[in-house]
Amino acid sequence: MSEQQQPVFSIEKIYVKDISLESPNSPHCFLERDPAQIEVQIATTGTGVGDGTFEVVLTVTVTAKIGDKTQFLAEAAQAGIFVIQGIPNEEIEPIVAVACPNILFPYARETISDVVNRAGFPQVLLAPVNFENIYRQRLEAEQGRPAEAPIQ
Repeated sequence: MSEQQQPVFSIEKIYVKDISLESPNSPHCFLERDPAQIEVQIATTGTGVGDGTFEVVLTVTVTAKIGDKTQFLAEAAQAGIFVIQGIPNEEIEPIVAVACPNILFPYARETISDVVNRAGFPQVLLAPVNFENIYRQRLEAEQGRPAEAPIQ
Protein backbone atom coordinates (compact mmCIF):
# COMPACT_ATOMS: atom_id res chain seq x y z
CA MET A 1 0.00 0.00 0.00
CA SER A 2 1.34 3.34 -0.98
CA GLU A 3 0.06 6.32 0.92
CA GLN A 4 0.12 9.66 -0.79
CA GLN A 5 1.58 12.37 1.42
CA GLN A 6 -1.06 14.89 2.49
CA PRO A 7 -0.29 18.54 1.67
CA VAL A 8 0.97 20.52 4.65
CA PHE A 9 1.09 24.28 5.00
CA SER A 10 1.70 25.55 8.50
CA ILE A 11 3.01 28.64 10.23
CA GLU A 12 5.76 27.75 12.67
CA LYS A 13 6.75 31.26 13.80
CA ILE A 14 6.13 34.91 12.94
CA TYR A 15 8.68 37.45 14.14
CA VAL A 16 10.33 40.79 13.47
CA LYS A 17 13.72 40.09 11.93
CA ASP A 18 14.84 43.72 11.70
CA ILE A 19 13.34 47.10 12.46
CA SER A 20 14.67 50.63 12.20
CA LEU A 21 13.49 54.21 12.32
CA GLU A 22 15.44 57.31 11.42
CA SER A 23 14.34 60.88 11.99
CA PRO A 24 17.25 62.85 10.51
CA ASN A 25 15.64 66.29 10.75
CA SER A 26 14.24 66.18 14.25
CA PRO A 27 13.32 68.24 16.17
CA HIS A 28 12.67 70.68 13.31
CA CYS A 29 10.49 68.22 11.41
CA PHE A 30 7.96 68.28 14.27
CA LEU A 31 7.42 72.02 13.70
CA GLU A 32 6.36 71.55 10.06
CA ARG A 33 2.68 72.11 9.33
CA ASP A 34 2.61 70.83 5.75
CA PRO A 35 1.57 67.21 5.25
CA ALA A 36 4.32 64.76 4.43
CA GLN A 37 4.51 62.85 1.17
CA ILE A 38 4.62 59.13 2.00
CA GLU A 39 6.46 56.60 -0.17
CA VAL A 40 6.16 52.86 0.47
CA GLN A 41 8.44 50.14 -0.89
CA ILE A 42 7.82 46.43 -0.42
CA ALA A 43 10.14 43.49 -1.03
CA THR A 44 9.89 39.79 -0.25
CA THR A 45 12.41 36.97 -0.07
CA GLY A 46 11.97 33.28 0.57
CA THR A 47 14.73 30.91 1.61
CA GLY A 48 14.68 27.20 2.24
CA VAL A 49 15.99 26.46 5.75
CA GLY A 50 15.36 22.75 5.90
CA ASP A 51 13.35 19.94 4.39
CA GLY A 52 10.09 21.64 3.43
CA THR A 53 10.75 24.57 5.79
CA PHE A 54 11.05 28.13 4.49
CA GLU A 55 11.82 31.52 5.97
CA VAL A 56 9.89 34.27 4.20
CA VAL A 57 10.81 37.90 4.90
CA LEU A 58 8.55 40.80 3.95
CA THR A 59 10.41 44.11 4.12
CA VAL A 60 8.36 47.30 4.19
CA THR A 61 10.11 50.67 3.92
CA VAL A 62 8.14 53.87 4.52
CA THR A 63 9.69 57.27 3.83
CA ALA A 64 7.96 60.54 4.75
CA LYS A 65 9.23 63.78 3.22
CA ILE A 66 8.19 67.40 3.27
CA GLY A 67 9.81 68.98 0.27
CA ASP A 68 13.33 67.59 0.12
CA LYS A 69 13.59 67.01 3.89
CA THR A 70 13.01 63.55 5.28
CA GLN A 71 10.72 63.48 8.31
CA PHE A 72 11.27 59.81 8.94
CA LEU A 73 12.34 56.58 7.35
CA ALA A 74 10.90 53.43 8.92
CA GLU A 75 11.74 49.91 7.85
CA ALA A 76 10.47 46.60 9.19
CA ALA A 77 11.52 43.14 8.06
CA GLN A 78 8.65 40.92 9.17
CA ALA A 79 9.54 37.25 8.90
CA GLY A 80 7.89 33.90 9.22
CA ILE A 81 8.91 30.27 9.24
CA PHE A 82 6.54 28.14 7.17
CA VAL A 83 6.36 24.39 6.60
CA ILE A 84 5.31 23.49 3.06
CA GLN A 85 5.28 19.76 2.33
CA GLY A 86 3.49 17.33 0.06
CA ILE A 87 3.03 20.02 -2.57
CA PRO A 88 4.50 19.78 -6.09
CA ASN A 89 7.72 21.78 -6.46
CA GLU A 90 6.24 24.05 -9.14
CA GLU A 91 3.54 25.17 -6.68
CA ILE A 92 5.91 26.06 -3.83
CA GLU A 93 7.21 29.31 -5.34
CA PRO A 94 3.72 30.89 -5.64
CA ILE A 95 2.98 29.91 -2.03
CA VAL A 96 6.22 31.48 -0.82
CA ALA A 97 5.73 34.59 -3.02
CA VAL A 98 1.99 35.15 -2.49
CA ALA A 99 0.42 33.23 0.41
CA CYS A 100 3.21 33.77 2.93
CA PRO A 101 3.53 37.57 2.35
CA ASN A 102 -0.27 37.81 2.63
CA ILE A 103 0.01 36.26 6.09
CA LEU A 104 2.94 38.49 7.10
CA PHE A 105 1.55 41.81 5.80
CA PRO A 106 -0.87 42.58 8.68
CA TYR A 107 1.98 42.08 11.15
CA ALA A 108 4.33 44.33 9.15
CA ARG A 109 1.58 46.93 8.83
CA GLU A 110 1.09 46.97 12.61
CA THR A 111 4.85 47.08 13.27
CA ILE A 112 5.35 50.08 10.95
CA SER A 113 2.34 51.91 12.38
CA ASP A 114 3.52 51.32 15.94
CA VAL A 115 7.14 52.39 15.44
CA VAL A 116 6.15 55.54 13.52
CA ASN A 117 3.59 56.47 16.18
CA ARG A 118 6.06 55.84 19.03
CA ALA A 119 8.53 58.17 17.28
CA GLY A 120 5.99 61.00 17.62
CA PHE A 121 4.69 61.06 14.04
CA PRO A 122 1.10 60.66 12.87
CA GLN A 123 -0.05 57.08 12.41
CA VAL A 124 0.74 55.46 9.06
CA LEU A 125 -1.83 52.97 7.81
CA LEU A 126 -0.58 50.95 4.87
CA ALA A 127 -3.09 50.09 2.16
CA PRO A 128 -3.65 46.42 1.31
CA VAL A 129 -1.18 44.89 -1.14
CA ASN A 130 -1.96 42.43 -3.94
CA PHE A 131 1.00 40.04 -3.72
CA GLU A 132 -0.43 37.89 -6.52
CA ASN A 133 -0.18 40.83 -8.93
CA ILE A 134 3.37 41.58 -7.77
CA TYR A 135 4.36 37.94 -8.30
CA ARG A 136 2.74 37.79 -11.76
CA GLN A 137 4.44 41.04 -12.83
CA ARG A 138 7.81 39.74 -11.64
CA LEU A 139 7.37 36.50 -13.61
CA GLU A 140 6.38 38.40 -16.74
CA ALA A 141 9.36 40.74 -16.38
CA GLU A 142 11.71 37.76 -15.98
CA GLN A 143 10.25 36.15 -19.10
CA GLY A 144 10.53 39.43 -21.00
CA ARG A 145 6.93 39.65 -22.10
CA PRO A 146 4.19 42.18 -21.42
CA ALA A 147 1.59 41.59 -18.75
CA GLU A 148 -1.49 39.76 -19.99
CA ALA A 149 -4.92 39.35 -18.49
CA PRO A 150 -5.41 35.95 -16.84
CA ILE A 151 -7.14 33.32 -18.96
CA GLN A 152 -10.66 32.58 -17.75
